[in-house]
Amino acid sequence: MEVLHRFPFRLLPVTLGLNPAKLAPLYLSTRISVSRPTFPNSTPHLTSPRPLSSSAVRKAGWFLGLGEQKKTSLPDIVKAGDPVLHEPSKEVDPDEIGSERIQKIIDDMVRVMRMAPVVGLAAPQIGISLRIIVLEDTTEYISYAPKEETKAQDRCPFDLLVIINPKLKKKSNRTALFFEGCLSVDGFRAVVERHLDVEVTGLGRDGQPIKLDASGWQARILQHECDHLDGTLYVDKMVPRTFRTVQNLDLPLAEGCPKLGAR
Repeated sequence: MEVLHRFPFRLLPVTLGLNPAKLAPLYLSTRISVSRPTFPNSTPHLTSPRPLSSSAVRKAGWFLGLGEQKKTSLPDIVKAGDPVLHEPSKEVDPDEIGSERIQKIIDDMVRVMRMAPVVGLAAPQIGISLRIIVLEDTTEYISYAPKEETKAQDRCPFDLLVIINPKLKKKSNRTALFFEGCLSVDGFRAVVERHLDVEVTGLGRDGQPIKLDASGWQARILQHECDHLDGTLYVDKMVPRTFRTVQNLDLPLAEGCPKLGAR
């Protein structure tokens, strides 16, 4: 999931503005300020023809669903419309978790997630119909977003998580509305209502049981990624009339749309 949104709330854990680059990603949207390389031809205020450095592209792309196209040995991101993104994924046989094949899939997923960078990734996004998710949010990623924004999102850093055959259930009726984005739906965002407290159980990459209680932004990332395993994209759950391009992310919501934030 790409990192996500604003206050006015702009993950997954996402935007271009006239200000030297307000950028934001979750599978979620977070606006970040990038004072370094400019984006050629993105607005009349950004006129430098200099190309972005690879590090800047990675930082910005994580929020925008944009990225530098490089020749790598990593799998490509599968885009919306491919059946693998719209059909339920298969469970991983626990006896196969330690195999070279499954371990390579996990390694590839982590590398793709970090290279993008995004805060979460599901196996179907690299064309593999297996129930595996990876997620990670770092202090560095969070530092790109305004403090009032991350506070509203209840967003905190957490170490890399690899969860196989995850099962998610809500722990409370509390919900929140924020923008989300996704590498598989490049260049767009929409508001999604998610539960604020969830429990996820599954298996780690070592085959051992995992139980995780999550809240706030981490809970949103988990829901976004688990949705992928059921063949659901965030646009399947978006609040009507909130879908927009990343370039229009700072524009006000249409009249009648719900206010962003916790319910």
